[in-house]
Amino acid sequence: MAPVIISFVSDMERQNCRVAENEAGKVLEDEGYYVQIPDKKADYAEFENPEFRSLGNCIRFRSIFLTAICIALIMCLSLLICLSQPGLAPSKSVKDTAWSKQSASKFLMPSIIKGESLPSFADERTSFHFQPERNWMNDPNGPMFYKGYYHYFYQYNPDAAVWGNITWGHSVSTDLIHWHHLELALVPDQWYDVEGVWSGSATILPDGKPVILYTGSSNESLQSQNKAVPEDLSDPLLRKWVKVSQNPMLVPPPGIGHTDFRDPTTAWLESDGLWRIAIGAKEGTTGLALVYKTSDFLNWTLQRSFLHQIAGTGMWECVDFYPVSLTGTNGLDTSKVQGNQLVKHVLKASLGSNKHDYYTIGTYSTDLKTFVADDPTRDVGLGLRYDYGKFYASKTFYDPAQERRILWGWANESDSQLDDIKKGWASVQTIPRTLVLDHDTGSNLLQWPISELDSLRGDKVVKQDILLDGGAMLKVDGASGAQLDIEVTFKYPDVQTLDVPLEQKECVCSQGGAAQRGVFGPFGLLVLAADDLVEQTAVYFYLTLRPNGKWMTTVCSDQSRSSLAKGIDRTVYGTSINIAPKENFLSLRLIVDHSIVETFVQQGIACITSRVYPTLAVERDAHVLLFNNGSESIAMHTLEIWQMSNA
Repeated sequence: MAPVIISFVSDMERQNCRVAENEAGKVLEDEGYYVQIPDKKADYAEFENPEFRSLGNCIRFRSIFLTAICIALIMCLSLLICLSQPGLAPSKSVKDTAWSKQSASKFLMPSIIKGESLPSFADERTSFHFQPERNWMNDPNGPMFYKGYYHYFYQYNPDAAVWGNITWGHSVSTDLIHWHHLELALVPDQWYDVEGVWSGSATILPDGKPVILYTGSSNESLQSQNKAVPEDLSDPLLRKWVKVSQNPMLVPPPGIGHTDFRDPTTAWLESDGLWRIAIGAKEGTTGLALVYKTSDFLNWTLQRSFLHQIAGTGMWECVDFYPVSLTGTNGLDTSKVQGNQLVKHVLKASLGSNKHDYYTIGTYSTDLKTFVADDPTRDVGLGLRYDYGKFYASKTFYDPAQERRILWGWANESDSQLDDIKKGWASVQTIPRTLVLDHDTGSNLLQWPISELDSLRGDKVVKQDILLDGGAMLKVDGASGAQLDIEVTFKYPDVQTLDVPLEQKECVCSQGGAAQRGVFGPFGLLVLAADDLVEQTAVYFYLTLRPNGKWMTTVCSDQSRSSLAKGIDRTVYGTSINIAPKENFLSLRLIVDHSIVETFVQQGIACITSRVYPTLAVERDAHVLLFNNGSESIAMHTLEIWQMSNA
């Protein structure tokens, strides 16, 4: 993936997403990094420190100086906080009695609450999501299964909690939940990758040997494709990797910019005996996937036609390409798909323009070596997304041990770069998800947390058949905590018997969030909610009647009231979903792990990931509530909540 420009910007510039930060300024001529002093210096007490301010408006981070500056900053900031903050108050006791009923008017508080609250960064670190022990992480790279171990590589800065000095981190697991961190797999030590060992993939050859293909960025920012192989194939942990002498194997072809050629896919073998890979690129504003073929993973030929292209989508990063079965639920190895097998293919691209992952389902022509989407209106960049929240640069792999396809995705932070430096780490990966084709529609994927996650489930609370009147809010006894797995099912409202005016306002998640009032909704769950609800993360449904007489179902994840802390992203994420005629229910599954909430809607037809940073609603002071902010009653059928153990 392309570099992230590091800057500190004002809260106003950070209103909706981190893209504004990444584009706030320009890189220095020698490609260093800079810190832009906030417009509102009063929002960040650290800038009142003369030592910090004396560094000036442009602070360059290069090699070993980056580490030294970060350490000095952390020490100074820690001292300031200790001197200015009063003693910590004792934890509040939580006395769970019967279901407590509160007014849904609690939602009507302002989205951004005035006043100051300093987060405890220890409460933000996840307990069962993948993350390194410290420092910056971004894209998932080269996941594979080898000799009994799952291998997971990732973009990593071993020196600081900001982007830079990108290497390949490496961890192994036997269950995709409990991980053992190993030494770095690939480091930027060659002229062709001295500016970063960027994203790539792993391929297991027919003889069982793994091969890594990755993008390197040279000191002139030339992007190239390179190969690495294990030093010792007998080592199941694959702790040492060697870059081949033939690197770089591929450089941008004519018509492709030298910074627009990256992130090779896992290779697939076709019936002609040749291996193929796709590489993300662009021509002008047209995003596209190039295809190269080879017999030996050293000598490559560019295919004349693109695998696929879509005008106006910009750079395609982290392209992925794989088959899904039309008849079963097992995953498929791209190299073992037969020509007469009943499959569809999925093409996915991460769009650098808006930092979202889009996918489309269609047909791959083994004759033309091109891909055609089934529905052009939902092609790459135009329709479906893996996740409608904080999720980017994803990567799948085929797991031969369980015959499934597994999806990894990067969940970036929603706080400030300065907060990341303070806490010493940045980013987590979402829980690995299984992917299958939705056989009811044939037009979308279903995503679900891997079954191994269930092994962390502990104490369980169950509630059934509760009617939520309009405006109701019910606290769930015994379900407090910041590590939860929640499944809830609501009966689909009887919309036909209600006389509702056609002139209903369509639900837009970002316009009011859970504080909106409608007929059917918002209704759903509050998680990571403080005692007085000054902090809360709402995940909910909202039904509205369209002018054509059909009901539209929207699902939203509202992080606008998730934290009293300053300088964080308060976006309300969401999407509309299609409810099948046979479905008389609405369901949610929430994975809550301190600073991340992953939502799976209607058995996986849509997903939303949010990053939240509560300051009061932590540990046993974080509560779960059912709510209905609509005017009509909603029937909750089943609610199951598990406490989750540490991984």
